[in-house]
Amino acid sequence: MNDNTQPTVAVQHDRAGNQEAEVDRALARILAGHGSAGAGADGTEDGAAGTGNEGTGTDGSEGERLEDVADDVDYDGDQLDLADRRAMRRVAGLSTELTDVTEVEYRQLRLEKVVLVGLQTEGSSAEAEVSLQELAALAATAGSEVVDGMIQRRGNPDPATFLGSGKAAELADVVAATGADTVICDGELSPSQRRGLEDIVKVKVVDRTALILDIFAQHAKSREGKAQVELAQMEYLLPRLRGWGESMSRQAGGRVAGGAGIGSRGPGETKIELDRRRIRTRMAKLRRDLKHMKTARDTKRGSRDRSGVPTVAIAGYTNAGKSSLLNRLTGAGVLVENALFATLDPTVRRAETPEGRPIVLADTVGFVRQLPHQLVEAFRSTLEEVSGADLVVHVVDGSHPDPEGQLAAVREVLGEVGAGSVKEVVAINKIDAADPEVVRRLLRRERLAVAVSARTGEGMEELRRIIAEELPHPDVAVDVVLPYDRGDLVNRVHQYGEVVRAEHTAEGTRLEARVPAGLAGDLSEYRAS
Repeated sequence: MNDNTQPTVAVQHDRAGNQEAEVDRALARILAGHGSAGAGADGTEDGAAGTGNEGTGTDGSEGERLEDVADDVDYDGDQLDLADRRAMRRVAGLSTELTDVTEVEYRQLRLEKVVLVGLQTEGSSAEAEVSLQELAALAATAGSEVVDGMIQRRGNPDPATFLGSGKAAELADVVAATGADTVICDGELSPSQRRGLEDIVKVKVVDRTALILDIFAQHAKSREGKAQVELAQMEYLLPRLRGWGESMSRQAGGRVAGGAGIGSRGPGETKIELDRRRIRTRMAKLRRDLKHMKTARDTKRGSRDRSGVPTVAIAGYTNAGKSSLLNRLTGAGVLVENALFATLDPTVRRAETPEGRPIVLADTVGFVRQLPHQLVEAFRSTLEEVSGADLVVHVVDGSHPDPEGQLAAVREVLGEVGAGSVKEVVAINKIDAADPEVVRRLLRRERLAVAVSARTGEGMEELRRIIAEELPHPDVAVDVVLPYDRGDLVNRVHQYGEVVRAEHTAEGTRLEARVPAGLAGDLSEYRAS
């Protein structure tokens, strides 16, 4: 019996050792990519650099990065927003304690040191590694320095501490040894799990959802974007409010504390209940404000629809190069940065197809795996730009370790907002940095795809051609005679329609064409007899 058992035990130990070694190698790769200060927060442009792969980090000196900016300024514009965002840089190892008052104008923010924690409950080790790489990129974008990380293989999260008790104790030792300020978990923690883990590690614990919300709060610029982020943060915070000491005491009115105040005695409200009520009141106001903003957005969209100008929505995973692609197609000068969720506010720009047909290009907020449902709900009105589009250009990072996972994550969210049925063109970006075999694999898998590089411009003409072909064409046939004093209508027919035949007669300009329904109504009184 013993002779048969011992080899089995030895094999199990060897297998466990191999798994631990595999995890250690994965963590080493992650820390190598994100261990340097500001790797994600101060990297090169999103897509324009061609290496904006959140899994691999950035490599090169500050001088090389500035050269990349100079090379791409022709279509990325002045990038004043990027200069403003970098005006207060975070630097590793810098103390905020001042030794001289003259340092006040020149000091920079110290990077928050974080330890990453992942839980592999299913899937392969490679998938767990990619997920933790993405968490490291999110942490760097939020302004922190990744000092260590760990992944635990476990069937289900521990209901009390997320990690198992032994791994949680090991995490506490890592935090103490590295001097970390924060632990970031790759998943969503329940309030009790967060409290339980904080009690063990003795530092702040945040989950993936809180981290993404923090990045959104930093990058939101417009009034609508700030309101959407604030609403999402409050929805996340409400069930996680905690109180202690005076926060749990009752609030009394009048002079009841002095022994007076008839009619005001009683249990009253605890401060935490008062905080919850205030948050709910604020959330109700934000929802009303967003409803009014949605009305204004719908009005603008309706005006575009009536004009007959087709809309192309640019959607895709965060840091896939959507803004760089928009800049290349339109010269919009939208901010580009090698950071996740660098731009949140949608940008709408006018462009033309190779045949001169006007179109509208709309850049939307990026997507990510396990996108917090609070953000999906808060940004629903913005994401509806995609559902109302005539065509979606789905941008995917060809240099990412898991581009198929990116495609699946984006399509899942698009389905949630009712945009799953919109015609789609897949633009495989960053082919100058991607593995050619990966690009060929994606081109074979996707029904309608084109390989492009927003940095070099390769494949852009092919993308423009496909967009022009896939856009819906005017569907109402008209035969009209327009008086010579209605040159405005002649111009609109040429601009928004497809002219089959034009003839100048004594009565006016006779046009046989196909035009949008809205324009056909304006032409109805000039039908040829």
